Amino acid sequence: MEERTQAPRKTPLWDAHRTLGAKLIDFGGWLMPVQYPSGIIDEHRATRSAVGVFDVCHMGEVHFRGARAIEAVQRLVTGDVGRLAPGRALYTVACLPTGGIVDDLIVYKIATDHLLIVVNASNIAKDVAWFRENVGAWCDIVDASDETGLIAFQGPQAQAALQTLTATPLGNVRSFDFLGDATVAGIAVSMARTGYTAEDGFELFCRALDAPALWDALVAAAGIVGGKPVGLGARDTLRLEGRLSLYGNDLTEETTPLEAGLGWVVKFDAGDFVGKESLLRQQAEGVRRKLVGFVMTGRGIARHGYPIVNGDLARIGEVTSGAPGPTVGKNIGLGYIPSTLADAGTHVTVDCRGKLVEAEVVKGPFYKRPKPTS
Repeated sequence: MEERTQAPRKTPLWDAHRTLGAKLIDFGGWLMPVQYPSGIIDEHRATRSAVGVFDVCHMGEVHFRGARAIEAVQRLVTGDVGRLAPGRALYTVACLPTGGIVDDLIVYKIATDHLLIVVNASNIAKDVAWFRENVGAWCDIVDASDETGLIAFQGPQAQAALQTLTATPLGNVRSFDFLGDATVAGIAVSMARTGYTAEDGFELFCRALDAPALWDALVAAAGIVGGKPVGLGARDTLRLEGRLSLYGNDLTEETTPLEAGLGWVVKFDAGDFVGKESLLRQQAEGVRRKLVGFVMTGRGIARHGYPIVNGDLARIGEVTSGAPGPTVGKNIGLGYIPSTLADAGTHVTVDCRGKLVEAEVVKGPFYKRPKPTS
């Protein structure tokens, strides 16, 4: 009998992408636009200079409701959910008992008895099962991913362009604020001032059936200020320039937040979250490896999986993400290396398919958005 492979799923914006001439690929079981006709670099630059519109309907939305909802979510994540005010969001991680990362995610506190967690698309089934296994008896857990549309609107002109479509005063919406009840282009939405591009911007939740109309309105508003739709290719270079980690590459169940430079999302005094004991032990003993950012000083592009070697050509680490950075004008990457080599200024070598290319470890993000001028 022939093995049947499952066809990739389509987001509610599938027809819109075809109309726009997008190149579509299978991404984690979803048919997604990797780029539109103008190309990845043009889409990247449009987001940095104006605004980009991103289909992120493939992401997962999981609701926690009930008197113990806060307690349940706190058990699952390393961030301090108890201190999170209604209408606010936080970036955090969920861990295994070993301290390995189940997923990185954003928690939105809608009310004291209602929280929303947005999870990575490839992890929806795994995460929901993990949530229910650990706290399923504590509160109602509802996977609303199939019924929810999610569109990101990112860039320095995001607020101005979005303001033309809504009466909500966006200047009052702070970073990581969440508005549960708003209207954009006549469509009921929830929105948050969050994103994955190292730019200012918003993420808009709507009913899946309303997503095409919302998309069309956002694309039109973006076009007026020089923005455009953006595919997964530029989404990756944008997040990499901002040194934002990608689950499955930079973060896995074999990496801990302390190794991945995410110690700031681990609040040991927040509660008895899964993985706490292992992370406390690792903190006391010190991490043996760290995720670092590096710039290629020789001619070559680092790619996921390339070995990082020492002077004796012995493998000491591995590239987890790498690409040319269109804004910074350099070939950049992330990778795990021994903690003893993780200081900025350290030189390492990347084995690019047999070609040895020098790289320098650097501190902080490769790109920081300019501060707004008053």
